[in-house]
Amino acid sequence: MTARPPKPASRPENVSLWQYMRLFRKDILSAQPAKLYRAWMAEFRTPFFRSYLVNDPALIKQVLTETPDVFPKSGRIAAGLRPLLGNSVFLTNGEVWKRQRRIIDPAFAGGRLRDTYAGICAAGDAGVARLAKNADGTPQEIEAITSHIAADVIFRTLFSIPIEDKVAQEVFEAFRAYQRSQPILNLAAFVRGPAWMPRFFRSDTRATAQKIRKLITQLTQKRLDLIAAGDAPDDLATKILTTKDPVTGETFTLDEMVDQVAIFFLAGHETSASALAWALYLLATHPQWHSAVAQEAASFSGAFAELSDLKHTRDVFRETLRLYPPVPMMVREATEAQTFRGRDVAPGAQVVLSPWHLHRHTRLWDNPDGFDPGRWATENGKSCARDAYLPFSAGPRICTGAGFAQIEGVVLLARLLTTFIFEPVEGREPVPVAHLTVRAKDGIWLRIRPR
Repeated sequence: MTARPPKPASRPENVSLWQYMRLFRKDILSAQPAKLYRAWMAEFRTPFFRSYLVNDPALIKQVLTETPDVFPKSGRIAAGLRPLLGNSVFLTNGEVWKRQRRIIDPAFAGGRLRDTYAGICAAGDAGVARLAKNADGTPQEIEAITSHIAADVIFRTLFSIPIEDKVAQEVFEAFRAYQRSQPILNLAAFVRGPAWMPRFFRSDTRATAQKIRKLITQLTQKRLDLIAAGDAPDDLATKILTTKDPVTGETFTLDEMVDQVAIFFLAGHETSASALAWALYLLATHPQWHSAVAQEAASFSGAFAELSDLKHTRDVFRETLRLYPPVPMMVREATEAQTFRGRDVAPGAQVVLSPWHLHRHTRLWDNPDGFDPGRWATENGKSCARDAYLPFSAGPRICTGAGFAQIEGVVLLARLLTTFIFEPVEGREPVPVAHLTVRAKDGIWLRIRPR
């Protein structure tokens, strides 16, 4: 079976503000008009706000790379996520953000990635062992499976504990409850509106966030105690907690580290689980690539030095991130007057960068809605990889764990395809929607059989 990857239907061109708010609350992807897949820029104007969605690669480069300080992250994003993420690096701007990155980035430097590799492989092996018990061909919801594996990766690489650890399991269960209650983007984050504009948060979101933070505090305090005693393992948590800001000489406090662990879990668990689930679905519906990845994975010994040999697997993962970027939209705010494609952009205007639309832009990509991992070897693919591919953002605010995520995705795909065959379930095509990340409305269902 070869199927065109599912894509949500676009809304009608002309809808009222009230209709748009209702659609946005349901799903930010299907709330957008089809013209955004071909437009270089779109202006959203009402009596209350102006927002600009930008697909022009030159403007994206200006916003993210050339003048990022002029376009800080919109404070409206923080409104919905601060109960969980506090003052984490995902939400901050300016000097606070720069200090946080100076402390965090060394933990994810190239040489350190090799140190996390064993934890990634161990989580993959544990996931294979769990899955083997039920790989009997009956339909299974794959997002739950990939979420479990991705969470295990985070706990093993961050705190050197498996997900079976009691506190780790509680954090995972709480995050699973939180996942569909709070989107990364809500209407208030996407548009600049009046104070009375509803934010559409579920009542239990704050309580779940508080539970998660309490559990993370337990893990972090325990690690601080081990560091003080000289008994801490050399993992990501220890590296970050012991790194001093080269400018101020300060390390993170307990509360600051809790904020960062929350975003590490969100970014490292949610995004990886989303990408891995979609990759397995795409392979299940494209047998040629399924076979190519399985054959490649069968000759992979598991050594870090052999990762570069997993070319097909890497291209499949890249193509998955193109079609289903885990974070579909990013919001910046103009702090100075700008001119975008002949239009005046006033200070305070929201500037929306949409990997979801950019990655499927009909004027940039060949076969934009098709699944074609081979595109990355073509001139069009190479060109778009430079100018129109933002699964991890770009510029100074590029995701600090981008290298980690790409190794993780390739290793886990190889581990799973070595052992199992994944097949689609007839009549259960997933519908992409945006929650914390790009997930499927009713899950992704596959049949899993031993190879």
